[in-house]
Amino acid sequence: MSSCLAIETATARGGVAVVRDGVTVYEQHFASERSHNSQLFPPLAEALKLCRSDLRCIVSGTGPGSYTGARIGIAAAQGLGLSLNVPVIGLLSVLTPEADILPPEFVVCGDARRGKFFAARVRRGLLEGEITLHDADEFKNLRANDAAIAWFSFDPKPPLELASITLTSPSPARLALLASTMTDESLWSLEQSPLEPHYLAEPFVTKAKPRKL
Repeated sequence: MSSCLAIETATARGGVAVVRDGVTVYEQHFASERSHNSQLFPPLAEALKLCRSDLRCIVSGTGPGSYTGARIGIAAAQGLGLSLNVPVIGLLSVLTPEADILPPEFVVCGDARRGKFFAARVRRGLLEGEITLHDADEFKNLRANDAAIAWFSFDPKPPLELASITLTSPSPARLALLASTMTDESLWSLEQSPLEPHYLAEPFVTKAKPRKL
């Protein structure tokens, strides 16, 4: 037997899950806008009781989403990985939206701020191409031309209030299941990659105005 532990904190609804041999044996969610660090550790402690002895890997959701939230999950995963000597990897949160039945192809979208909206197309558990950015008109046209495909969003409300977009959140159980299906070679390869939140754009830095003499 082997288990995979998932930590998902890239959105306002965080979660921890354990999958053992393809079966979810633990999943706990918590809602928090700014205090993932205070709410993550009780469910994480409970999860570890179930999987410490057969833990194969730890996976953290990397977004896109809250930079601070994702960093909290990543830091917790890295700390556990060091102490337990198990691989730690990051996977995009958009790969694993929560749904009763997840179609083989879907799009996860959201508000990317500064008048932009992102779209991530996923096919059979893999990101197809890159996560793309669009202005409002481009985004509306993209959705209209893609009417046959299910669209999800992790935002509090549908982007541009489009009724054809289903609101949900990342699923830590699906995240753990996805990691558990990977070969040892794939886990090792992902472990070598930098573990950090996924950025949609370069951070905006406000420059101080020159002082008048």
